[in-house]
This record gives sequence, C-alpha cells and structure tokens, in this order.
Amino acid sequence: MAQLPAAFTEKTRLLMGEERFERYLQSFEEEPPVSIRLNPEKMAAGSWQIEEATPVPWCRGGYYLKRRPSFTMDPLLHAGCYYVQEAASMFLDEVLRQTSPIPSQGGEPHSSPLGRLGEVLDLCAAPGGKSTLLRAALPKDCVLYSNEPIRNRANILLENVTKWGYENHLVTNNYPKDYRKSKLLFDLILCDVPCSGEGMFRKDEATIREWSEQNVEKCWQLQRDIVDDAWHCLNSGGLLIYSTCTFNTKENEENIRYFLQHYDDMEVVPIAIRPEWNITGSLLEGFHEAVYRFIPGITRSEGLFMCVLRKSLPTVSSQKRGKQEALNILTSSISPQPSALSHHPSDISPQTSDVRLDLSYQQAIAYLRGEALVLPEQTPRGMVEVSFMGHPLGPVKNIGSRANNLYPKEWRIRTTHIPTEYEPILKQI
Repeated sequence: MAQLPAAFTEKTRLLMGEERFERYLQSFEEEPPVSIRLNPEKMAAGSWQIEEATPVPWCRGGYYLKRRPSFTMDPLLHAGCYYVQEAASMFLDEVLRQTSPIPSQGGEPHSSPLGRLGEVLDLCAAPGGKSTLLRAALPKDCVLYSNEPIRNRANILLENVTKWGYENHLVTNNYPKDYRKSKLLFDLILCDVPCSGEGMFRKDEATIREWSEQNVEKCWQLQRDIVDDAWHCLNSGGLLIYSTCTFNTKENEENIRYFLQHYDDMEVVPIAIRPEWNITGSLLEGFHEAVYRFIPGITRSEGLFMCVLRKSLPTVSSQKRGKQEALNILTSSISPQPSALSHHPSDISPQTSDVRLDLSYQQAIAYLRGEALVLPEQTPRGMVEVSFMGHPLGPVKNIGSRANNLYPKEWRIRTTHIPTEYEPILKQI
C-alpha cells in the first residue's frame, strides 16, 4: 500500500468516521474492480456475451470483469465496441435514466423533469468516458457538445468520441468562459470538474504524489468558477450535474452549499438509489441535501461525488445569440480538427469507399500498429475500409502490391509485444 499523505489521512478519517475509513484503507489491499461499458449501437443485445462478468447495477451495459485483460490488444476496443470505464462514473447513467426523457426498455420515454432534450454540454469531457455514456444514453436527435480546454487532452477526447461513432456529437477545445461568452444555452450540462483526485488514490499512485492541501484550495475555487460559467449557459428547467473524483467536503458538499446560497434559481434534484449499492450521502455536518459519494471498500468502485442541480427560474432569452454567431465565437479558438464541429457521424470509417475487408486478428493488430497490409489479390484498388469481426477499424489505400495504412499516427499501438492468439473480451454468440 502506498503511503498516504498525513494531512489527507487525518482529515479523511475525521470526515468518514473510523469504521468507514478503515474499510477504505482495507481496499488498498484488494484488487481494484475492472469494468467496461458496451456501445449499444455496435453491440447488438443478445448477440454478444462477456465471460465471468457481472452487471454494474446502476448502468445499462456496464459490466465488472473478473480480471484486467490486455485492452490495448483488443481490436474491438479500438473499434469503439466498448469503453473501459470506472464503475462509479457509470452512475451518470442512473441519473440520466431518472431525470431525462430517455427511452426505457419498452421504447417509451420515462417521465422527466426536462421534457424534450435539445442540446447538452459536457464541459470538462476528456478523456471521454462520461461523454460516450451521455451520447449513447441521450435521444439520437439531441446534440452533444463535448468540450476540453487542454489541447492535448482534447485530442484524446476526439479520438474516443470518433471511435464511439455517433451522430450529433461535437468536440470543442474551449474554456468554460468561452461558452458563457457564446450565450449558447443547454438543457443539460455535465460539470465533471478538475479536482484533487483523492478518489483515485487506490488506482493511480501518481495522484497521491500530486496531492496537497494547497491543491485542494486551488481546486475548490476553480470549481466554483467553472460552475458559474456553466450556470449562465443553462436553460430554465435545465439540469447541471456536478461531479468530482475526490472525498473532501470543500470540493463537494461545501461547494454545493455555496452554489445553493449563491444562486436563487438553483435546487437539488434527488436520485433514487438502492441500499445494496452502498452509496454514501452527505458527510458535512448540518448539510442534508441529496448527494452521492462512492468510497472504495464500501462501494464496488473508486471514489466519486455527484450532485444533480436544477435551474428553476427563467433565463433572459434576449441574451441568447443565434446558433451560427455563437459557434463562431467558439470556433475561433477551437477544435482538434475542423470536422469535429459539424453535425455528422464521427466514425473513422471512410465515407468514399463501398469496399470493406474483414481482417484476421494478426492483421488487425498490424493495422492498429500502423503497418502496411497485403490484401487478397481480388481486393479492388483504391480506398478500402478494414474491419475486425465486422466492426470498422479505419481506411487503407490499396495500391496492389500493398495497402498503405491511413490509421491516424497518434492513435497507433506503440507496444512491440504482439500476442500470438486473440483472447476475446467480448464473444459473439
């Protein structure tokens, strides 16, 4: 077990209480749970199975795996068939199911305080786990903006969004203040804000080394600024989902209390949860609003805090800009690539080729490594889409003697180790 900072240990023990904190410490001696979330557009229900997997109870399509496989060496991951995501983060699906007009299994929408969703914003979206969950869960005609202020992280976000492969999904590279300046308005905004990362200590020792009381102070102030910008971008009746991956109350309950005191048009929306999920509520004395805290050793997950907020009073409609004018303000400083701004499928498969060729496992790994391929003689020359188990990986240009690899360089597998056999995570029935 890594050495936890003394100041963190002292404060968190007082916050959680002795019994809860001891269970948290014990979790460091256990293997962290491994979980994935299936892409419902690519994984047809009933035609795939995951061996020795158990469902994540608060997320449709979420599964715990018995062990951590080599995800990098699975072409289906690169094809966007599933996303490797921490289970607590998948609680967003339960929140959406209870608050948004998302079709149920029978096809009818659930009752929702939002009515019809038009546009949604994920304001701090990289690397893309919650964004891909949002896009899969939201109505197809809803437009999702996934934003990341840091350029290199925005490129990672774009890669994951592109592989996920949905229409009406835009990637932007702006600061929250740019969205506020644009006066675009959204029905739902996710603020998964930068935080001190205490909830990731078990999973990532680097977060332990980076933690400090000074960083906690810096984070809660930044978080308030982000929410202030986001609140001005929210439609009346709209929802703002606030989340962190940390434990302390300064970045969590105390921020929520501040928001409620600062904004007259804000109220907390409760989410129904099951006792067996072992989700912890407020740990701030005297604060009893509906908040949801995931603690390793208590919940089967890493750490997460979430609260759902509704904007109850009308916004000033006269301040809303026209869509193109608003987009122009954003796009002046935006976008890892221009196509990310258009409302079109962000799939990596070439739109100009009707030829698709399914690869063997060894060929698929060679393609994902950026190597040239030799295709069967009868393969037409020109652009060819290559796939694995029927799922597109990307384009090649077949010139006869070989096929030049057009897979983006920054997405390529870097490792030199290549397994001799495919060990599937998802098995086709």
